[in-house]
Amino acid sequence: MQTNFDKAQLADPDIKRSNEILRSCVHCGFCTATCPTYKVLGDELDSPRGRIYLIKDMLENSRDPDEKTVGHIDRCLSCLSCMTTCPSGVHYMHLIDHAREYVETHYRRPIVERALRWILAQVLPYPGRFRLALRSARLLRPIKRLLPDARLRAMLDMVPAHVPAPSRNDKPQVFSAAGTRRKRVALLTGCAQRALNTDINDATIRLLTRHGCDVVIPKDLGCCGAITHHMGKAAQSHAAAAAVINAFTAEIEGEGLDAIVINTSGCGTTVKDYAHMFRDGPLAGRAARVATLARDITELMNDLGGLRRPLVNERLRVGYHAACSLQHGQQIKSLPKDLLKSAGFEVVEPKDAHICCGSAGTYNLMQPAISAELRTRKVKSIELVRPDVICAGNIGCMVQIGSGTDIPLVHTVELLDWATGGPRPRSLRSAEQQPPEGGSR
Repeated sequence: MQTNFDKAQLADPDIKRSNEILRSCVHCGFCTATCPTYKVLGDELDSPRGRIYLIKDMLENSRDPDEKTVGHIDRCLSCLSCMTTCPSGVHYMHLIDHAREYVETHYRRPIVERALRWILAQVLPYPGRFRLALRSARLLRPIKRLLPDARLRAMLDMVPAHVPAPSRNDKPQVFSAAGTRRKRVALLTGCAQRALNTDINDATIRLLTRHGCDVVIPKDLGCCGAITHHMGKAAQSHAAAAAVINAFTAEIEGEGLDAIVINTSGCGTTVKDYAHMFRDGPLAGRAARVATLARDITELMNDLGGLRRPLVNERLRVGYHAACSLQHGQQIKSLPKDLLKSAGFEVVEPKDAHICCGSAGTYNLMQPAISAELRTRKVKSIELVRPDVICAGNIGCMVQIGSGTDIPLVHTVELLDWATGGPRPRSLRSAEQQPPEGGSR
């Protein structure tokens, strides 16, 4: 694609990077075939190729974005399926991230939308605030239909029936390896996940120590910055990411780390991109080192040589949902399935496994109609393969899909932990205690 940025514009490193990405696009349109919003809406401007044209026009002319352009950019899920499909290697992720930052600083949203986005940015990255908000929101459910905004109603729909108490395992400490230590790793404990499901980090710690890892929970470890990063709030996201980088660096320069383990794939995609995010700043070296050490939990288990001999003799049929941030953002596709199979589970995948479930960070809250349609399609395709349990590697996907089906949802690590000596996942125990009910909600 031909671009016409002048020298002054190209002096901006973000413009320079976007120019490189734009020039790599050859207009082939392969991306439209796998774009969820294009599949739902059928509008060329709601496809990656269409958004690329809009972003190019906006950036080249240094113009304030109009409502139409912002609408099409906002409707992008950042599922990154287009990057997997693209034969030209267009790095759409960096382009849409830049576009969102540009919109955030050059466009004044309606007051209700500004308020909602501010609330999400001030609540979701903070487990204590988020836990309090979830418990408070349950009181509003009886009057949900009276709320004037569909986004507010969508937020209430996502509130779980049970909000767990904080886990002591998320506090700064070190969990020693069982037996000979093979690696010393740090765990990114996350933010929203710590409020929604404490079993995931607990299972991760048990699995890693059982396989010879010292697991460190560093001090001053908060949100990785992913939530606000995808909202275009660069200052807030970079501040959160910088704190995470410094927390991990303290451990790296202390007793050392062999890896930084991440069990929320949305966070993993962002942390692995820290080198780009901080490429021109004083944290560039530290950020690159942290990004290099970042490993999804399934990657680390593979590095360790796979699972020790499984202990569970129950052959469950597991419907594996491939989170977009894992299969497209990090290009991790077979490892989770291979580990589950090695644990003795029967693994099945739904049709169109490459298509997003509609979660996408805050997308299901800010774009509830499109998100609900994608969830319905995803749940239907999963239920057609008749799994005993649905498994995913990202908390956002688990909440999204779980809100549309009665089939139990678990994180991949919960099954791997159970298969190698840990407790049976809580959601499976809960399902056994209730009368069987089929179908979706």
